[in-house]
Amino acid sequence: MSIKILIADDDPDIRDILKLTLSEENYETIEASNGEEALEIIRSKPLDLALLDYKMPKMDGRQVCNLVKKDLLLQHLPVIMVTGKGEVSDKIGGIDAGADDYVVKPFEPKELLARIRMVLRRTQRDLEANPLTRLPGNVAILNELSKCIESKKRFAVCYADLDKFKAYNDKYGFEHGDNVIRETARILLSAVKEYGSPEDFVGHIGGDDFVVVTTPDLSDKICEKIIHDFDKLSPTFYSQEDRENGFITGYDRQKNIHKIPLLSISIGVVTNQMREITHVAQIGEIGAELKKLAKNVEKSNYVKDKRQVDK
Repeated sequence: MSIKILIADDDPDIRDILKLTLSEENYETIEASNGEEALEIIRSKPLDLALLDYKMPKMDGRQVCNLVKKDLLLQHLPVIMVTGKGEVSDKIGGIDAGADDYVVKPFEPKELLARIRMVLRRTQRDLEANPLTRLPGNVAILNELSKCIESKKRFAVCYADLDKFKAYNDKYGFEHGDNVIRETARILLSAVKEYGSPEDFVGHIGGDDFVVVTTPDLSDKICEKIIHDFDKLSPTFYSQEDRENGFITGYDRQKNIHKIPLLSISIGVVTNQMREITHVAQIGEIGAELKKLAKNVEKSNYVKDKRQVDK
């Protein structure tokens, strides 16, 4: 899969030079001519790195970087700030805003490529990320679950996925579906930030499947918060007509028409409070069973250790 890099600069000549330089490494490039456009691209397209000019119209590189690094879903995106020669304050401003590195114009192409490689290596070393949400993917999730078992400590693994997501995707299309997945990731991160601990972990298994690793004492609050926030946001994913109806129409395999409720979220919470868990596959099996139970209720819901909690 090719590496996608955003080039944000108001000078078309600089953009051309950067594009030419990056093509040497076969990087795929996307261009923006001002800060607002850059931010819009960062929020809507999966990127591997952003090159931001410090001085841009509408929003400068520092402001864009600041907003990116404050966004729970985007904060892993590496940013290299491009500053003017001798502008020490720009360098400091860029680093203060959370930039991972900076280059000075006029730059040496080989140095720029070396810095990009270094930043990408540093970012990807520990983060085998899902390209859509930038959350840690399956390798990182398996490592995290193995760590939980080896530590012998109490843990809670919350498996979450969306109900009726396929029907939503069929009606609204993949672009809207991707947006739902990104917003769901934000909700999970936000809930863990508010009610979890700094050691907690949020991963993206793929599609509309997510995992949160926390402790049993914090898992209820996290699940309740996820459900509350998802149910509040869910109607906004629909047209006014569908929102007012409270459902969309779809067809089953026999071509019969059905009323399909709005998106909800189901969570199965696996803990080692009630039983010993000795291998990762066991966590997955119990999680699938609990999530199936959660889906028996026609609304957002979570099931923990065989005890069903309706919300």
